[in-house]
Amino acid sequence: MSDNLAMAAQLAGQSLRCGWYFALNRALDWRTDRLGDTPRYKPARPVPSLQELLAAQAQLLMSDALNVRDGLYPPMVDEEAASLPRHLARVRQMFLDLPEAYARRAQKDATTARAEANAAEVPDYYAQDFHFQTGGYLTEGSARLYDVQVETLFMGAAGPMRRSALAPIAHFMVGRDQRQVTLVDVACGTGRFLRQVRLAYPAMRLKGVDLSRPYLDETRRQLQGLRGAELIEAPAERMPLDSASADIVTSIFLFHELPPEVRRAVTAEIARVLKPGGLLVFLDSLQMGDRPGWDGLIEAFPERFHEPYYRHYAIDDLEGIFTAAGLEPEMTTTPFLSKLMVRRKA
Repeated sequence: MSDNLAMAAQLAGQSLRCGWYFALNRALDWRTDRLGDTPRYKPARPVPSLQELLAAQAQLLMSDALNVRDGLYPPMVDEEAASLPRHLARVRQMFLDLPEAYARRAQKDATTARAEANAAEVPDYYAQDFHFQTGGYLTEGSARLYDVQVETLFMGAAGPMRRSALAPIAHFMVGRDQRQVTLVDVACGTGRFLRQVRLAYPAMRLKGVDLSRPYLDETRRQLQGLRGAELIEAPAERMPLDSASADIVTSIFLFHELPPEVRRAVTAEIARVLKPGGLLVFLDSLQMGDRPGWDGLIEAFPERFHEPYYRHYAIDDLEGIFTAAGLEPEMTTTPFLSKLMVRRKA
């Protein structure tokens, strides 16, 4: 009974949360339409109706709730409600930042990140205003706004999509002592996924690698009150980690923001760091053909948001990249707008 109650509570809570972000998404679209007369990009490929999107989102929430019922991982804590004043302040700042972001989008000029003092410390491909965020990933302001921006874009589904990566970890952990397991989250960003892993596995050895100091600072805030993680400021293609030192490596929404050659270098680095038999849990955007009736969304995404490497990612051969690195397939699924691939090092 308690498991079913947990499932019902999870489903109800996340449905309300998604309803809030759906309202923000509609409000942001309304505000954007009134900032200028730049016409919306109309994709040539098919796009799903809003009803199809909401039905697929509901399926994602149900899958998450069933995993909670089955004890694969704990319920998702509603962090927005837990700190409502901070959340509302970030929503307000997102709307205040919108005119400047829209102006860069209209001019196709996304260069504010290159003016940041720490831009010289990161690879050129990284010093860009991804998603038209002011300052790219290099500022404290960007780190504060990232999660509310992404959740608004995905109508509250970013968290549940990330949580789908917890299920293969749970299956891998059966019979294992979490105290002896090391997980490396590559490009950990603001630490939302690391927090979910820590809540599920209080004693697991966690490491987060990211290029952005402000985002790593936000990760530390996310982990406050919990056992910490080792946070490493480094590029994913050159991780300062020993070979065969990780049991699990996770990559969450990273590859679509990498140039093709860096994508391959990061894959080789992940394979190097993994132990034989170790697990790669990869979650990123859908690719062309994953949901054929949704290909128009993939076509439109780099037009609506500054994503310089997304078009190539959408058609890249991920299966071939992983296989060439010695990462053998276990499963592939498509939770809502994401693609989950689980690979095992030979």
